[in-house]
Amino acid sequence: MTYSAAGADRLSAEGAAARAAQRSGVTVRMVHDLPDLSAIVRLLHGIWRPEAGNPLVTVELLRALAHSGNYVSGALDGDQLVGACVGFLAAPPGISLHSHVAGVSATGRGRGVGTALKLHQRAWAVEQGLTTITWTADPLVRRNAYFNLAKLGARPVEYLVDFYGEIGDAVNAGQGTDRLLLRWDLTSAQVDDAVNGLSVDLESEALLADGAVPALGVSAAGQPVVRELGAGSVRLVQVPADIEAIRQVDPDLARQWRVAVRRVLRQLLGAGARVTGFTRDGCYVVEVGRP
Repeated sequence: MTYSAAGADRLSAEGAAARAAQRSGVTVRMVHDLPDLSAIVRLLHGIWRPEAGNPLVTVELLRALAHSGNYVSGALDGDQLVGACVGFLAAPPGISLHSHVAGVSATGRGRGVGTALKLHQRAWAVEQGLTTITWTADPLVRRNAYFNLAKLGARPVEYLVDFYGEIGDAVNAGQGTDRLLLRWDLTSAQVDDAVNGLSVDLESEALLADGAVPALGVSAAGQPVVRELGAGSVRLVQVPADIEAIRQVDPDLARQWRVAVRRVLRQLLGAGARVTGFTRDGCYVVEVGRP
């Protein structure tokens, strides 16, 4: 029996999603019923802890999204909800899904639940005939950058300054909401290799030895150090090991990092450079002069 290219893409995406769910010990499914949607709201609010009167999401919104054919999913460990993901169809019509929010509870972390959610989302989107998923991510959060770029194969396409404005929650308060807009090409060979664990990890030391130029580094005191860009087709943009911890103990230093990463990464992307990866030791890999 033979399959069309679209059918093969669907089967490949479904297989990757099933393996990710099995590895993490969860079942990922679409959510429609009010009690389950209420559980998603509680889970997401428990992660972000938004200020009173400014909810992250509401049951009514999730109900409307799910009922109108958008993406609302939950990851279940037995009967316990340990993760959720919400997205909506985006422009251009019939091509793209925008993934608005995804979160994993404290009890679900460190098990690959986030991967299971994203690969389920990918499989669902491919089944709908979509070809891309976009989402925004804080460029300073190293573990998320590594996950998005190295493990999923998504790529940043735009630097967005204070995209959501000031948000008074436990994650963003007082730090602005700069975001990278990421695009996930659902059926590309690059993404397929990434989600199946076939991509090679990048290391800054090896890239520097091969001629890469450090555009943003870190001092011995943990402060950002912006360097002259100079020559070289590959630039490395360092981010701190744990910006969330820095925000708790030294908000001023955290804001220095925000300004430095904004300056360097925004300038590079604005000039037409492309982020092509993220190293295990915390650097965006940016290639200049690429078409």
